[in-house]
Amino acid sequence: MTRLTRAVAPMLLATLSASAQAANDADLAAIRDQIETLKHSYEQRIAALEARLAQAETQAAASAPLPADTGSASTYAAASNPAMLHAGPAPANGFNPEISLTLQGRYKNMKDVAERRISGFASASHDHATNGVEGFSRRGFSVDHTELSLAANIDPYWRGQAIFAVLDGETEVEEAWFQSLGLDHGLGLKAGRYLSGIGYLNEKHPHAWDFADAPLMYQALFGEHGSYAQDGLQVKWLAPTPVFLEFGAEIGRGANFPGSDRNSNDGGSHALFAHVGDDLGDSHSWRAGLSYLRTRARERESHFEDLNGMEAQGAFTGKSTTWIADFVWKWAPDGNPKYRNFTFQSEYFLRREQGDLSCRDEEGIGNLCAGDMTGDYHTRQSGGYVQGVYQFTPNWRAGLRYERLDSGNQDLGANNATLTIDHYRPRRATAMVDYSWSEFSRVRLQYAQDKSMRGLTDNQITLQYIMSLGAHGAHKF
Repeated sequence: MTRLTRAVAPMLLATLSASAQAANDADLAAIRDQIETLKHSYEQRIAALEARLAQAETQAAASAPLPADTGSASTYAAASNPAMLHAGPAPANGFNPEISLTLQGRYKNMKDVAERRISGFASASHDHATNGVEGFSRRGFSVDHTELSLAANIDPYWRGQAIFAVLDGETEVEEAWFQSLGLDHGLGLKAGRYLSGIGYLNEKHPHAWDFADAPLMYQALFGEHGSYAQDGLQVKWLAPTPVFLEFGAEIGRGANFPGSDRNSNDGGSHALFAHVGDDLGDSHSWRAGLSYLRTRARERESHFEDLNGMEAQGAFTGKSTTWIADFVWKWAPDGNPKYRNFTFQSEYFLRREQGDLSCRDEEGIGNLCAGDMTGDYHTRQSGGYVQGVYQFTPNWRAGLRYERLDSGNQDLGANNATLTIDHYRPRRATAMVDYSWSEFSRVRLQYAQDKSMRGLTDNQITLQYIMSLGAHGAHKF
């Protein structure tokens, strides 16, 4: 008998005692039957409540987000497989979306340079207001994208998330996808608009970067946002092996640089990637990866100079293939990164493009492309970065990053006699220190010696803040 039953029964007996004394045996039997019925009913209700409580606790433990990045490869395995995070049905509050808002802004001191770009590499976009790459030439105070994120379990089988970026009255959908929770045999499925799984840094949003800007490698490959997103379908498989081993494949529209939007039923972008990692004792972990991206472009705009130094417009139609190798090693004493930890990170890319390049005089300025010359186009370019970030107290971190690209071999075919080929090796060295009051608030000071543009050494100073409001899940390994 439960405590509640033991408390209720005496009260009932006391209330009925006066009438029970004068009642006959039949009345007493009926009263006893009523008491037993009440006792049985209460016991059933309490047992049901206790069972519901135990089930809710189990579901909450299964669906709770991982703690902050512990730096272990086993943690990465869980963070990469939604089924491991959301085993079983959604918790009682699973239908209430997790809402978060990320505020980002900066002050940047750098030289006023016309046509700022990464020399030797085609630009993903062009800002006519600043005569440079969009967002790449912004000096002084500015507000970066404000990110609004909504996420929740749709039901026991699916989870969804949408991330909106707001800047200067414009809103864009950065991500909007749903993914599986309960597929068997280590399989995971994601569909919608998502950050591709290629490379290491690509899936991370800017507020999770260790520096105030994306590496030159990512800016050259994918543009100012420093990541490749696409509308499509992603499949992952987590192998049942003692070490972390993951394979993935994607097919998508391929509308973003280095591809372009095309009116076609087939996928304009295909990607493959594989990741392997493991823990080395209690304090060390590592992960290595290899990725492949193939996209198609049609009339992809780019900017050149003709042999007379006048601006010319180019339109590329063809195929772009990119290979990316990445490696990450993390150290934290006894696997606890709260007080001290160190991360070494490196990525290297090789990109080849092949197709046709049309040279045009869209501005009507009288350059050498007035005849709309079209010729073969072949390029082979490479580059990468290495960086290390050391957290020496629970609040303070410091980091160094070195980057170097190679514009490589460029053959413009018939346009070799019209356009200037810019052979250059852009490079940049960066140092940063940041302070975090908590996992939700950070301020960062960064210095960079930027030699990404031929003939220019730009000493840049950046002061950045990142503030996160609301629910915020753990970052990946």
